[in-house]
Amino acid sequence: MNILLATSNTHKKEEFARILTEHTIVLPSELNLSFDFEENAETFTENALGKALSLSKVVPKGYAVLADDSGLCVDALGGNPGVRTARYGMEEFGHLLEAGPRNEYLLKNLKAFTRKEERKASFVCALALVVDTHRIYTIEESVEGYITEEADGRGGFGYDPVFFVEEAGSTMAALDNGKKDLYSHRGRATRLLNTLLGEI
Repeated sequence: MNILLATSNTHKKEEFARILTEHTIVLPSELNLSFDFEENAETFTENALGKALSLSKVVPKGYAVLADDSGLCVDALGGNPGVRTARYGMEEFGHLLEAGPRNEYLLKNLKAFTRKEERKASFVCALALVVDTHRIYTIEESVEGYITEEADGRGGFGYDPVFFVEEAGSTMAALDNGKKDLYSHRGRATRLLNTLLGEI
C-alpha cells in the first residue's frame, strides 16, 4: 500500500518505515503537498483522525493517509503535557520550545518529586488510517515508565532522553532502533496497524 504520512517529521517516517516494511511511506513534502493542521482536540485519537481526514481531502489517487498523535502523560502533572506535548511550555515562554529546553522545563516542574513512584508517566500513540471514505481505522497504544531526573541517551527524539522504560531497563533514547520499536508506544501501535493492513 502507498501511505501518505500526515506529518513533516522525518523521525516519525523512519519509525513507521522500519515496521511497515511491505508498504511505501511518503511525506506530504515528497508529493509537493503543503500540510498544516491545528491539533486542538481533547484526545490523541481525535487529533490523529482530524489530521488524517484533513489530508485525505487532497491526497493523490492511490494513497491511503496515516496520521498519528503522540504524547507524554505525567501522573504528577495531572496527565500533562498530554495532547499539548509538542507545545509544552509555550504559554510560559511565548514560543515553541526545542526538545532540549522542553525537557529541561519538564524536569524543572518535577523537581519536587524525587521518588520514581512519584514520577510515573506514559507515552501514548494514537493512529488514524483513512483508506477511503468508508474505510477509516483508529488504534491507540501506550507504554508505561517514569521521568528520570536527568537526560540520558542520544537516540530518538522529543522526550525520549527523559522517559525511562522499566520493561527495557533504559531511557527510550538509549535504546537501539530495534528495541525502541519493540517497547515504544509508536512501535506497539504500528505493529497492530501492520496486522490490520494484512486484513484490508
